[in-house]
Amino acid sequence: MNMRTRTEVLLLVAFCGFLFFYGLGAFGLLGADEPRYAQVAREMLDRRDWITPTLQGKPWLEKPALYYWQAMASYSVTQAFLPVQEDSGGATDRSARLPAAIDATLMIAAIYFFLRRFRSGSEEDGALITAGSASVVAFARAAAMDMPLAATFTVALLGWYAWHESAKRIYLAAFYIFLALGTLAKGPVAPALAAVIVLVFAAAKRDWQAALRTLWIPGIALFLAVALPWYIAVQLRNPEFFRFFILEHNLARFSQDAYHHRQPFWFYIPILLLSLMPWTLWLVLAILERARLIWSEGKNAFAAAEDSWQLFLLIWLLVPVVFFSASHSKLPGYILPAIPAGSLLVSEYLAARRGEETRISLPWAAAHGALCGLLVFGALSAASIELNHRLVWGEGTSIAAVIATIFALLIAAALLSRNGFRLLRSATMIAIVVSVAAILRLAGPIIDATQSARPVAESIRAFSHESVPIAIYHINRMQEYGLEFYLNSQAQHYEGGRVPTEAHVLVTAQGAQSQVALLVPGRRVSYLTSIPAQKLDLYWVGK
Repeated sequence: MNMRTRTEVLLLVAFCGFLFFYGLGAFGLLGADEPRYAQVAREMLDRRDWITPTLQGKPWLEKPALYYWQAMASYSVTQAFLPVQEDSGGATDRSARLPAAIDATLMIAAIYFFLRRFRSGSEEDGALITAGSASVVAFARAAAMDMPLAATFTVALLGWYAWHESAKRIYLAAFYIFLALGTLAKGPVAPALAAVIVLVFAAAKRDWQAALRTLWIPGIALFLAVALPWYIAVQLRNPEFFRFFILEHNLARFSQDAYHHRQPFWFYIPILLLSLMPWTLWLVLAILERARLIWSEGKNAFAAAEDSWQLFLLIWLLVPVVFFSASHSKLPGYILPAIPAGSLLVSEYLAARRGEETRISLPWAAAHGALCGLLVFGALSAASIELNHRLVWGEGTSIAAVIATIFALLIAAALLSRNGFRLLRSATMIAIVVSVAAILRLAGPIIDATQSARPVAESIRAFSHESVPIAIYHINRMQEYGLEFYLNSQAQHYEGGRVPTEAHVLVTAQGAQSQVALLVPGRRVSYLTSIPAQKLDLYWVGK
């Protein structure tokens, strides 16, 4: 490894360390999915069961097991080497998010070494642009299945293209192994999308032999050997698995709005543009250039190896977007596997411009500077937006606007210089780092106070250092799953008539004390405290 490579690797390690790992616990687990998945992994670890995911002791068969296995390993390492609460079993918000951060880092490493081998000169750009894309940073910090799928899918497709270009079957073997891991991450969507991408690429190149040669028997055997054992084992233990996982949580999610995630057909167009922030402008220009090339040159547009690579990236980008646009159920994370293709298209576009020694024109420099400034402004204003649920102009917002404007002007000025294309990546990464730091330091405490169950759990522990029964009344499921994770205890629902007979802490919506008294007649109800940021009250209900 020469000096330049060592420098680039150290730079990538530093950026990945900051963008993916720094401040993983700046705010608690959010939404319903993060605490729910984290708790499933904890229960599997407690039971030493690597087969059946459970939530509060009942089978939870919505997702495959890869994330749970990773989280179980993370909890074990955390418990063994780091000081944590004795009753947590190593399950903390940081350790629950660690698998996604590691997966994202491995994805960036795969991109770097693939480009170094097959597209030498663009490896640093490709890796850093991918690492700095908004959705990659966000999902690398989430205790969820999206990043494990995106990372394994990305490595698989890089492996396939490496085989396509070099004819070395070690890369085709990697394709099948990582597709199998993607199947263990989120199900059959990984091989389905990969098959469509390969077929469309073969059709565009009029090279059907590439698709046929992909059907390599040893590779298929590797795929089955990695993916099938867990699926067989969980089906044998849980006969309802096939119906619940395949029919309901894959086919039903696609064909109908079974889980209330309906969005318009064009939903993923703005999501894609936001996901590549602040590289969005260059993505649009790269796509337009590819479209112009196809229109003008037709079947000869991708004769060169470089053009075939960009065709592959374009298909990789568009297939997941089109596929999930047809789905009745849409969530932003569904198209995360397409984002690395978009960032690599950007790096290819910028590499070509640097090679031509052209300058960035004023409109493009100003537009990219404005996007970077907007990113910084959004990060500095995130705390205010979270508190007020909208942008409220005031002294803090004005300061944020001034800082963002300075960033925008400085970046635009740098891009207008003779070395504009060479400075673009560095200037943009500075804006990204500042934005991530601002969100973690300024907005993090506000997000924690308003969106996470962690402060609620801490308030409960302040009244009783020992574990006490928990009941809930008129709170949302995000708060419910969060409390169950942070307290490692199942919450009883007053609405279901399951009022604990023993003394317990009740978490309820504000102003419900009179209703609570009617639900527990003859029992003493004592007010403990309020959590105004989440409009909750805590009560102690005696025997």
